[in-house]
Amino acid sequence: MSKLALSILALPLRLAMLLYQSIALALAQIWANKVRGILTTLGILIGVAAISAVIALIAGMRDRVLAEFEDFGTNKLAIYPRWVHGKFNFDRRWKLVFKTNDFDDLLEKCPSVASYTRDVGMGEAAAVAAGSPGNQVNTRMRGIDAEWHGIERRGVTAGRPITAMDDLQTRRVMLIDETLRDLLKLPRDPTGAIVETEFWGRFLVVGLLQESPVMMSRDSQTGEAIIPFNYTSYKLKNYPLWFNAVAVAKSRDLVEDAKAEIEFYMRQKRHLKPGETDDFGVETATLAIESLNKLASTVTTVAGGIVAISLLVGGVGIMNIMLVSVSERTREIGLRKAVGARPGAIMMQFLVEAVVLCLLGGALGLVAGQGLTSWVASYLPSSAADLQMWNPSEPDTVKMPKAGGLRIILPRSAIELAFTFSVGVGLVFGIVPALKAASLDPIEALRHE
Repeated sequence: MSKLALSILALPLRLAMLLYQSIALALAQIWANKVRGILTTLGILIGVAAISAVIALIAGMRDRVLAEFEDFGTNKLAIYPRWVHGKFNFDRRWKLVFKTNDFDDLLEKCPSVASYTRDVGMGEAAAVAAGSPGNQVNTRMRGIDAEWHGIERRGVTAGRPITAMDDLQTRRVMLIDETLRDLLKLPRDPTGAIVETEFWGRFLVVGLLQESPVMMSRDSQTGEAIIPFNYTSYKLKNYPLWFNAVAVAKSRDLVEDAKAEIEFYMRQKRHLKPGETDDFGVETATLAIESLNKLASTVTTVAGGIVAISLLVGGVGIMNIMLVSVSERTREIGLRKAVGARPGAIMMQFLVEAVVLCLLGGALGLVAGQGLTSWVASYLPSSAADLQMWNPSEPDTVKMPKAGGLRIILPRSAIELAFTFSVGVGLVFGIVPALKAASLDPIEALRHE
């Protein structure tokens, strides 16, 4: 084998040895000036800690919200009347609201839809348990179909749910949640109790409603009362009943098909001509998830831009210290060149030293970032269900989220980004001192005092 071939084969080994020696010299130099090294890397440490904590917290909260969406149901579609244009008045409201029979043949006309429920919010009403006239409370009431329990994944913990027969016969039956049960001072199992409500009349409590896993559906101050939808429409038969509907696609893959089918079906039901704007809306969780991801990306980008300023300051600090180091070690550089060290080896030594400084700052920043993330996460709720709405009129009723609920670990992307930033800053801001060291004249360097 020729000498040229041997030289080519030995080149990677030589480069590896040179890199190893440069790293060893860099670590020895940093260890000899520990305080200066720590102060030098402080900017990198703060920048990496900030960006890694931001990425971890945003990713953790996004994953938590997406998990809540999974619990809520990603194959759901919300259908609601929507005001398009013109002055809103009572006559127009009659035309805008859904009719109670608009959805009777929805399942037949929309093969991608598995089930649906009508859902009407009835606002707050005064309620009192029969036999306790002095214990009157306000509660939020709503009317639902029997399918609502399966769609919203909310059953009963005592008694029975609302049934199709309740809806068909417009029975005066009611489900209450634990909050309303406690406010009305009813037994642990309130089944069989009579609740009198303002305007809506008397109801027989047939079950205790399971608490909602989704924050937006909870009301920790007033509680919930659920009655059959048809009783609501019967009671308000002389008034336009503003209600929404929630449909469920047969699978997540059929959500967009179900959306298109429902839109076509509703246009026919509402006698909209081609070209006329929809006076209803059909929304899926996909849009909300996309908006959430876009928001998370935007916040991460903005935070990254802000943190880049800290990294820039840290990089300038490292460049200054490396220039000082070159001045302090001028005689050393002259000696190395005098015994045969090439400019490339000198340059690599100082460049590697700058990169090692940045990597140490990045590593310490990751540790600090994980600590910061864990500290912030300890004040966050473990799920949306742990959040409580604050009533300014009753500040004493505030319930703080459970501490230590979320456990967030720095994602791989944050670690990779931190080390990439560190190496990049070291290379960019270390190149000038390295070039200066490599270009020193050995005779002049040896004369340096």
